[in-house]
Amino acid sequence: MADILIRIVGRAGRITLNRPAALNALTYDMAMEIDAALRAWADDPAVELVIIDATGERAFCAGGDIQHMYDTAKAGDFAFGRQFWADEYRLNARIFHFPKPFVAFMQGFNMGGGVGISCHGSHRIICENSQIAMPECGIGLVPDVGGSLLLARAPGRLGEYLGCSGARMGPGDAVLAGFADYFIPFETWPNLIQTLELSGDITEIDRAALPMPAAPLEAHLGWINRHFGGDTIVDILNGFDGSDFAIATEKTLRRNCPLSVAATVDLVRRVRGVDTIEFALQLEYRFTYRSASDGDFVEGIRAAVIDKDRSPKWQHARLEDAVGLPAIRMLMPLKEKELSLGETL
Repeated sequence: MADILIRIVGRAGRITLNRPAALNALTYDMAMEIDAALRAWADDPAVELVIIDATGERAFCAGGDIQHMYDTAKAGDFAFGRQFWADEYRLNARIFHFPKPFVAFMQGFNMGGGVGISCHGSHRIICENSQIAMPECGIGLVPDVGGSLLLARAPGRLGEYLGCSGARMGPGDAVLAGFADYFIPFETWPNLIQTLELSGDITEIDRAALPMPAAPLEAHLGWINRHFGGDTIVDILNGFDGSDFAIATEKTLRRNCPLSVAATVDLVRRVRGVDTIEFALQLEYRFTYRSASDGDFVEGIRAAVIDKDRSPKWQHARLEDAVGLPAIRMLMPLKEKELSLGETL
């Protein structure tokens, strides 16, 4: 069975992730097939819009398939991971700038790499069980695939909170944070997709949308804005009060990779100041390029995915040890190795 199904149906270019047993995790080959299709469809008059969805109810895409990245990096070969990220980021930029409507149906889990192939689209649809997150700080990375731009554009300091904690967003929170646009019940998706394929009329999405569910994070937004304004993650933590939300948040932050959390604060703020997908991807790439050779990516994947012991031995024992020069180094320019986005712009 093919991992991804790409075809033209009626007026629509159709992309379906087809690895339900693997929660539709995105492989390098799948990403490149999507990229090739978008190149072909951008100027094809037969394609009026693009629709991306996924097989199964559990997940649109739980992230990138990182097994091969881990295997090669563990052996001291960092080239594959760097190539994967560079080409994936070019795909993210292509989606961001795609000249036609790009409609994403995001059921269940949508994390990391899945966000990059959906949440930069023009029409982002969620349902009852949608759970969106950028959990990269838990595995020794930073929010990437252009996710830092989405976080930077979230209300107030919500981007810092979501990026550093990796907190999952249900339907209402995903819209509040700017990761989704429409709430449409999952059972109605097949009919809506068929209508879009036949008509090419994206206003059908507006007609199908229902009022958005409540956003639980909205109740905490004032607290987040007050407490995530510190210059560094240590300043942020030093300002926490003794509330239940503060205690739970600090526990999560200290469980994640210290180097990643410290760098994410700076990443989100620098991207907020420039506010372009190009800058976001280039800054993210500086970190991911170094993540296996100089960071904690290999150990993070070992603990979370390979051994599943959930007990990573980060190179910095505490968040306090990663603030300053260690985090700054991970985002320094790569000179001749900087990410080139080329024709995606």
